[in-house]
Amino acid sequence: MHALTGSPAFVLFAILALGLTLGKVSVKGVTLGSSGVLFSALAAGHFGLQVPQGISELGTALFVYCVGLGVGNRFFGSLCSKGSKLVILSILVVGLAWCITLAGCRLCGIDYAVGAGLFAGACTSTPGLAAALEALQAAGHDTAAVNIGYGVAYPFGVVGVVLFVQLLPRLLKKSLDDTPRDAAAQPESGQITQRVVVVSNPQLMGQQIAGPLVSRMLQCRITRVLHRDMLVPVTPEAEFSEGVEVMMVGTRDQLDKDTLILGSADAEVPVSHRCADESAEVIVLEKSMGNRTLRELDTLGRHGVVVSRISRLGVSFVPTDDTEVVRNDVLTVVGPPERIAEFKRHCRHRPAAIGATDILSLVAGVALGILVGKVSIGGGPDSDGFSLGLAGGPLVVALILGHFGHIGPIKGYMPRPARMLLTDFALMLFLAGAGVSGGRSLVATLQQHGFSMFLLGAAVTAIPLGFGYLLARKWLHLPLPEALGGICGSMTSTPALGAITGKTDRQSPVIAYATAYPAALILMAVLAKCMVALL
Repeated sequence: MHALTGSPAFVLFAILALGLTLGKVSVKGVTLGSSGVLFSALAAGHFGLQVPQGISELGTALFVYCVGLGVGNRFFGSLCSKGSKLVILSILVVGLAWCITLAGCRLCGIDYAVGAGLFAGACTSTPGLAAALEALQAAGHDTAAVNIGYGVAYPFGVVGVVLFVQLLPRLLKKSLDDTPRDAAAQPESGQITQRVVVVSNPQLMGQQIAGPLVSRMLQCRITRVLHRDMLVPVTPEAEFSEGVEVMMVGTRDQLDKDTLILGSADAEVPVSHRCADESAEVIVLEKSMGNRTLRELDTLGRHGVVVSRISRLGVSFVPTDDTEVVRNDVLTVVGPPERIAEFKRHCRHRPAAIGATDILSLVAGVALGILVGKVSIGGGPDSDGFSLGLAGGPLVVALILGHFGHIGPIKGYMPRPARMLLTDFALMLFLAGAGVSGGRSLVATLQQHGFSMFLLGAAVTAIPLGFGYLLARKWLHLPLPEALGGICGSMTSTPALGAITGKTDRQSPVIAYATAYPAALILMAVLAKCMVALL
């Protein structure tokens, strides 16, 4: 038996297996998930078991890098858009949680290292924990206390936010679907959808449907024409005539505007009334097609297919004729099956490439992030200066990659299934290393600060929740679904978001969460480091 417990590799995977088993235990629908690994690791550390050296640092770098890639394509945009309300909500909620933690540590005599763990755990912020650990290591302090603080506060952080978003609507006697049923059933304004339109504009009669005049007038893409009760792909020679019906693809706002230009919507023809083999996703691998507009490519005239939408870096949008196609774009095309097959050959399409992960970009991006994290700013004779560190460097690089798409040859895209798998695995590696380190002094720390730690952790979760709700509703005037989604993002609580989406089909809570989450993620990491700096 000693041969197994003395093997760090075996101990690591045993901790992961036991932690995931613990994470599957459900209490009133609430589970710990991957974070169950932290508690099995704390127990293993208490009994003196070891995991491979450096596993926590490896997990930190991979985890924050994958998280950054996932939110980078919307983080910078959220700072400049109407989502700035949610960013403000996120900053104020996280700031209040930090102030409560700081005041509680001073009042109760709790060490700031424990406080940093309590702050990260109460806000369910693993990047915050990673930043605090790194700051402690850089300052030469023991890291056990911060792990224990995180382990104490984390369960209430998870359960508290989930209970808040579930119970608050009941207490207020309000429904998350607080809009009329017919409005709630419509797609969100930014969601791509389809509509059949009856053309009655006399200025369009005789014009080619795919001609330059029409493309300049419309924001949507016309992909099909109603012919003998079937929606068939549009052809290059097709023209507008009185009463002709066409199917358009676009966002709801775009469709509303273009419908007024063409004529009126036809609710009698279902948009599903078409053949499934007349559309396909095609990845562009042909170099000559890169950085050329759809007008230059003329896919309908040359290949007989219409590009209805483009997916780039995991984000889909409806293009115009002036949209440039970038290599590795995934195009949704509509056309006859034989023309789609010909277009696939022209693009050098490979089905496996759509979901493929560029391993070189992954390892090069993480390496670049670690390098950026090592750069010291403002150092002097008596100070090493400030650096982003292992938690901040990869995160910043990933955010930039996610926003711009690439840095030189390093791509900022990873298919969501691969990214989610790597994120979860990296998180477990980090928690295993951190938990084993903290488990060595678990009992001593609990004996010294046990009751006050639990109270402070609960306060750091509960007070910002109430403040965030009042702020979102009374000052920022957000609807209830967006307010709760923004609060989940501000507390970086994915389980709570799941509790909301299980009660409503609306997308606004998810959008609010995605807007508030990145700012909270970064701010928690920065403030956790600031608390350690007070030691």
